[in-house]
Amino acid sequence: MKNSAKTVVENMFAAFSSVNADKFVATVSDDTVWIYHGTQIIPKGRFENKAGVRAFYNNIMERTEIIHFEPLQYIVDDNMVVVLGREHQKVKRSVRELKQDWGQIYTVENNLITKMEEFATSEEVTK
Repeated sequence: MKNSAKTVVENMFAAFSSVNADKFVATVSDDTVWIYHGTQIIPKGRFENKAGVRAFYNNIMERTEIIHFEPLQYIVDDNMVVVLGREHQKVKRSVRELKQDWGQIYTVENNLITKMEEFATSEEVTK
């Protein structure tokens, strides 16, 4: 049975949390495109195909410690899933902490993510 688009995205989030790049990359198509529009602090980027998504993932895991990651709401329309969420992370090298609110738009075809586009805002956590 075909997975719903929401289930595919939920499986990708589970793989993200498992800190397993292979599991994460297995959720995307060979020709996937991921577009990150950047924030006040984090630069924009475009990542293409499985190798690009692996680089996207490894960059996050190597440079940050995820303190909290929470998808808050899913909006599903056929093969498109919009996810609103928030996260809190620590930059390993500088020990700066950032909080972000984000919206991510996923397109799913044949049980794989073919496109992701993220819009986010970030702020440095002051202690």
